[in-house]
Amino acid sequence: MSILVNKSTRLLVQGITGHEGLFHTSQMVEYGTNVVAGVTPGKGGEWVLGGKVPIFDTVRVAVEATGANTSVIFVPARHAADAIFEAAGAGIPLIFCITEGLPVQEMMQVHAFLDAHAVRLIGPNCPGALTPGEAKIGIIPGHISMPGNIGVVSRSGTLTYEVLYTLTRAGLGTSTCVGIGGDPVSGSTFVDILGLFEADPHTEQVVLIGEIGGSEEERAADFIDREMTKPVVAFIAGKTAPVGRRMGHAGAIIETGSGLAGDKIKALQAAGVSMANHPEEIPGLLVR
Repeated sequence: MSILVNKSTRLLVQGITGHEGLFHTSQMVEYGTNVVAGVTPGKGGEWVLGGKVPIFDTVRVAVEATGANTSVIFVPARHAADAIFEAAGAGIPLIFCITEGLPVQEMMQVHAFLDAHAVRLIGPNCPGALTPGEAKIGIIPGHISMPGNIGVVSRSGTLTYEVLYTLTRAGLGTSTCVGIGGDPVSGSTFVDILGLFEADPHTEQVVLIGEIGGSEEERAADFIDREMTKPVVAFIAGKTAPVGRRMGHAGAIIETGSGLAGDKIKALQAAGVSMANHPEEIPGLLVR
C-alpha cells in the first residue's frame, strides 16, 4: 500500500524532450516507473530512450493512446500553467509540476480550474513523489530510501532527501514520500497529504518537514490535533532566518508577525507532534 503513486501508475511526461525532462525520465524508467508517454508539441511520432517511450503532440492524444493516469511537468515556467490546464482538461486526475517560477496570479487561476475538474496537483516547484520499490515521479533520488511504513511530506526538496537518507541509515523505510513544494500558492497542502496518510493502512507514522513562511504548518497542526490518530514527527527549517528575507523558496519568508518558526513549532507541539531540532534526530523520535 502507498499513496498517490505505485506500480499501477501510468506516467506521462510533459516536456520530455527538454534537457531536464529527458534526464529525469531516464532516471524514472531506470527506477521502474511505468512511463507510458511523453508530450512535446511538434515531435509527435518520435521515440526517446532507445524506443522505450513514445512522444505525442498533445496530452489528450497521449491519454487516448496509452491510458496515462498521471502527469509530471518539466516545461519552462512560462508554459507550465498551460501544461497543467492541458493535462487536467485531458482527464489526467493527478499532476506533478516540478517547474519553479510560476507567477502567483497564474497559480490562482490554476487552482480555480483544478477545483472545478476534481484534479489533484502536487507542486509547482516540488521534487515529486517516491514510493520505494514501486515508482518515483519527479526528481527524488530513488536509492536513498527503502520500503517501509513511514509517510514523509515536505515543503523542502533538499531536506526531503536528507531526511529520507537519514531514515534509511537508521534502518527505517518509507511508505511514500511527497514533496508539496515551497511556493506561496501550491496545489496540495500538508493537510491534503496528511489526510491520505491517515487513511493509508500501510502508513503507521508520519514525518512532516516544514519551513518558515505562510501558515501551512499551523493548519497542519490543527488537522493533526482534530483528525489524526497516527504519530507525527516534525522538523521546521529556518529558525534563525531574519524577518523579511526570502530563504530559498518563494514561500519561505517571514513577514512581520507571521511565518515564524517558533510559532509553527509551538502549534505542532500543542497538537502532540514530536519535534526534532535537527533532521538527524528524527529516527530517534519515531516509534520503533
